[in-house]
Amino acid sequence: MDKTYNPKDIEQPIYEFWEKNGYFKPHGDVSKENFCIIMPPPNITGILHMGHAFQQTIMDIMIRYQRMQGKNTLWQTGTDHAGIATQVIVSKMLSEKEGKNFQEYGRNAFVQKIWEWKKQSGSDISKQMRRLGNSVDWERERFTMDKDSSDAVKEVFVRLYKDKLIYRGKRLVNWDTKLHTAISDLEVDSIEQNSFIWYIRYMLSDNIKTNDGKEYITIATTRPETILGDTAVAVHPTDRRYQDLIGKSIMVPLINRRIPIIADEHANKEKGTGCVKITPGHDFNDYMVGCRHQLPMINILTYDGKIRDYATVFDTKGKKSDIYDPALPLEFHGLECTSARKAIIQSLDRLGLVDQIKPHHLMIPHSERSGVVIEPMLTDQWYLHTAPLAKVAVEAVQNGTIQFIPKQYENMYFSWMRNIEDWCISRQLWWGHQIPAWHDRYGNYYVARSEEEARKENNLSMDIILTQEEDVLDTWFSSSLWTFTSLGWPISIKTLQTFHPTSILVSGFDIIFFWIARMIMLTMHCIKDANGTPQVPFKTIYITGLVRDENGKKMSKSKGNVIDPLEMIDGISLNDMLKKRTNKIWKPEIAEKIHAITKQNFPYGIKPYGADALRFTLAALTSTGRDIHWDMKRLEGYRHFCNKLWNGSRFVLMNTEQHDCGFNNKEIILSIPDRWILSQFNNTIQAYHTAMDSYRFDLITNLLHKFIWHQFCDWYLEFTKIILRDGSETQLRGTRNTLVYILEALLRLAHPIIPFITETIWQRIKVIQNIHDTTIMLQPIPQFSTRFIDEIVIKDIEWVKEAIMAIRDMRNTISLPPNQPLHLLIRSKNKDVLRRVNQNFKLLKTLSHLDELTVVQEGEETTSNFSKFIHDAELLILKKHTQDNSIEIDRLKKDIIKIEITIKKMNAKLTNKGFITHAPSSIISQERQRLREFEIEKDRLIKKQIMMISS
Repeated sequence: MDKTYNPKDIEQPIYEFWEKNGYFKPHGDVSKENFCIIMPPPNITGILHMGHAFQQTIMDIMIRYQRMQGKNTLWQTGTDHAGIATQVIVSKMLSEKEGKNFQEYGRNAFVQKIWEWKKQSGSDISKQMRRLGNSVDWERERFTMDKDSSDAVKEVFVRLYKDKLIYRGKRLVNWDTKLHTAISDLEVDSIEQNSFIWYIRYMLSDNIKTNDGKEYITIATTRPETILGDTAVAVHPTDRRYQDLIGKSIMVPLINRRIPIIADEHANKEKGTGCVKITPGHDFNDYMVGCRHQLPMINILTYDGKIRDYATVFDTKGKKSDIYDPALPLEFHGLECTSARKAIIQSLDRLGLVDQIKPHHLMIPHSERSGVVIEPMLTDQWYLHTAPLAKVAVEAVQNGTIQFIPKQYENMYFSWMRNIEDWCISRQLWWGHQIPAWHDRYGNYYVARSEEEARKENNLSMDIILTQEEDVLDTWFSSSLWTFTSLGWPISIKTLQTFHPTSILVSGFDIIFFWIARMIMLTMHCIKDANGTPQVPFKTIYITGLVRDENGKKMSKSKGNVIDPLEMIDGISLNDMLKKRTNKIWKPEIAEKIHAITKQNFPYGIKPYGADALRFTLAALTSTGRDIHWDMKRLEGYRHFCNKLWNGSRFVLMNTEQHDCGFNNKEIILSIPDRWILSQFNNTIQAYHTAMDSYRFDLITNLLHKFIWHQFCDWYLEFTKIILRDGSETQLRGTRNTLVYILEALLRLAHPIIPFITETIWQRIKVIQNIHDTTIMLQPIPQFSTRFIDEIVIKDIEWVKEAIMAIRDMRNTISLPPNQPLHLLIRSKNKDVLRRVNQNFKLLKTLSHLDELTVVQEGEETTSNFSKFIHDAELLILKKHTQDNSIEIDRLKKDIIKIEITIKKMNAKLTNKGFITHAPSSIISQERQRLREFEIEKDRLIKKQIMMISS
C-alpha cells in the first residue's frame, strides 16, 4: 500500500472494477429474501447537488448492507424527462446557437432536437452519481420517456379513464404566461415584494344604502386589475355592518356589471373593510367561493397575461355563459397586468372611487422555470379524480402496510390526503408523454392506446378526422408510476413479481404530496397481487430533511452558498470556483455578491477530500427527518479519519504480510489486548446492527469512528507493538491473527459507509487470510457472537487505559516530558487492581514511559507529594520528579497574562455597539465562542499554576 492515502488514485478505478464485473446486479437466488430500493429519478437537466448526495448516500448504505446480508438486492435507477425544465433548456440552447424560436421547428423536429441533446448531455448526472459510489444496477437504468415507460404510462392513462377516474374539464390552474402552460404548485416560488392595498368604492344598486347612509361599500384589494372579472362581493354571514345588504346587488366599477352581495366565511370581518371582491376566474380562493355559490366565472386575460378585447364567461361547470356582456373597456385592451393595474387605478381615481392606498408586503407567486408572475387561469385541462384513490392509500398507512420514518410525517400525509383535490395532469408542452386521446371536429374525445383502437372501440369510420390531443402529461404523472413501470410493467412482470412491493423509499418531506402520496394512490389502483389485493409501492418511507449551509440557510445559487459534491470529492481552486459560479443569467450585481461570498467562504478553494470522507460526513450529520447543517470542518475531520484507517491498515499489513499469522492451524495464544479488542469489536457489531436496523446512520458513524480511531488505532495497535517486539512465537501468531481478523472484519463492517477505501485495503488483507473471493461487496457483513465477549478483560483493559491516561495527565501537570523516565507508585487494597497491574505490567510501564513501577501497600509511607486517584487506586509520583517547579510556574504566569490581554480585547469588541450592529450574526457567534474558549483555557492554566505551587 502507498504510504499516503490519496482517494483520487483509488476511487474511479475501483468503481470501474465493480461496474465492469456486474457486482451491482441482483444475485438472482429467489430462495433468499429480496430487497429493492427505487431511486427517485433525478431530472436529466440536473447535476448532482448536495440533496442528491445526501439521499443517495443513505440509499447506497442501505443497499450495500442488505447485499452483504446475502439478500437478492436491486437498486433500480433511472432519470426523469423533466418536461418543462428540458423544454426550456433546449429552447434556450437553440435560440442562442441557431437564432430560432422552438416553435419554428414544429413539434416533431423540436422533440427530435431534445433527444439529440439528451444523447449528448442528458446522462451527465448518471456519470456524477458513479463518482459518489452508488452501487446501482446500471444495466437496468430507465428513462421516463423510453418506449417501454411511455407504453406503460399510456396503459395507465387509458385504464384510469375507463375506470372513470380521468376527465377533461375547465378549472383554475397556475398559468405560466411565458411558457403558455399550466404548472404544478411545486414549480411555483413565492417571492415577497413591496406592493399596496387599494381601497375602492363599489356603488350599491337600486338606491340601496348602508347602515350609515352611504351609497357604496369599500373593497380592499391587492389586485385591482382583476376588477374586470368580478362576479360577486362577499361579506361574512355574521358581520352586522352588512347584514341588510346580503342578497342585494352592487355595480362593478368601470364596466357597470351588476353582481350580487353574498354571505361567505371567506370574508374576514377583521381584515380590510370586511368586504371582499370575488373574481372566480383569477383567484384560487375566489374560485372556491364561486363554486359554492354557483357564480359565473370570467376570464379577462389572454394566455400571454394581457387584457382581452372580450372576456370569456363560463358557468361553474365550464360551459360558456351569456349572463354578462363580454366586452371589456377599449382603453385596457392588450395591456399586461402591471400596466393594466396602473391604468385601472388612474381611471378609478378620475371617477373618485379610490378611497385610500396603503403600502403592503405580498408573497407573489413566480414560475420557477420562466421567472414570470403566475396567473390563475381558467383553462381546459385533464384531471385525475383522486378522492377514491386517496381513501385506499390512507388505509395503507393507517393499518401499517406502509410505515413512515419518522412516524410524525404520517400526520402531514393524512392532512393532505383527507382534503385532497383533483389533480391537473395535463401540460401545454411538446416534450412529454402526449395524452392518448383523439378528438373530432365537434370536440368529442376518444381515449385509447392508439388512433386505430379509438376508431375500433367507438365505431368511427375513416371519414371522421381524428386529431390527437396536443397536451402532454404532467411529469409527476409518469414519476408516480415509477416503482412498477421501472421494474418492467406491463411487458415483463418477472422482475416486478420478485421485487415489488419495493422495500423502502428514501425521499424528502417536501414531495410527500407531489410524489409519494401519488405513487401510493396510483400503484394501489394499478397493481394487484394474486388475490386481487391492492399492492403498495413500498413498505417503508424514510423521510430526510434538507441539506442547509452552516448557518442553517437553504442552499441557493443566488445566495452563493451552494457546494457541489464533486468539488469536495475532487477539489477545486478558487479561480475555478469563481468561473463556475459566474453565469450570464445572473445580473452583474448578483454575480458580484456570489463572488464575494465564495471568496469569504473558500479563500483557498476546496481541497480534495474523496467520496468516502464525503459519504461518512453526510451519514454522520444525518438525523432522522431533520434538516442538516453542512460543516466543512466535519468533512476535514472525516478525511483525517480515513487517513487514520489507511495508516493503521498499513501497520497491520507491514506486521502480518509474509509472517505466520496462525491461519495454518498452528497453536496461538491470545493476549489480554487481543481478547479485549475482540470483545469491543463484537460489542460494536451488535450496536451497529441495532443502529442500522433503526436507520440511525449518525450512530453508525459514531460507532465506527470510536472503534477505528480510538480503540483499534490509538490503543490496540499500541498494545500490539509491545507484543510484536517482545512476545513468544505463539503470542506473535495470536496477535497477528487478531490483527488480520479484526481488520478484515472491520473493513466489511465499514464498507457500506466508506466503500472505496475498504475495498482497496481488503484486496490486500484477503490474501493473508486466503480469501479467494474478488470483492468485499459480496462478503457477509460481520455478525455478533457471544463467544468473543469477555467482560472481565474489557474492565481490565479499560482500567489500564484510564491509568495510562492519568499518568500522562500527571506528567503534563508537572511539565515532565513524555520520554523522561518516571518512577510511579500504585497504592490499592483492591485485589482486582493488583491483578490488573500484575497481568498488564509491561503495558503500563511501556506506554507510560516508566522506568520503575512499584505497588505499595495501603498505609505505607512514601516520599511522593503529587498523586491522582482512579478507580480503587492511587497513583503517586516520587518527590524527586516534582521538586523544581519554578521555571514552569514562571511560564504559566506569562501565558496567563497573554491570554488575559486577549480576553480584554475580545470583550471590548463584543461590547462595541458598532460591531454588534453591523457584523453578520454568524461572525458575532464565532467571536463569542472564541471568547468562551479563551476563558476556559485561562481557568485551566490558573488551576495548573496553583497545583504546581502547592506541590
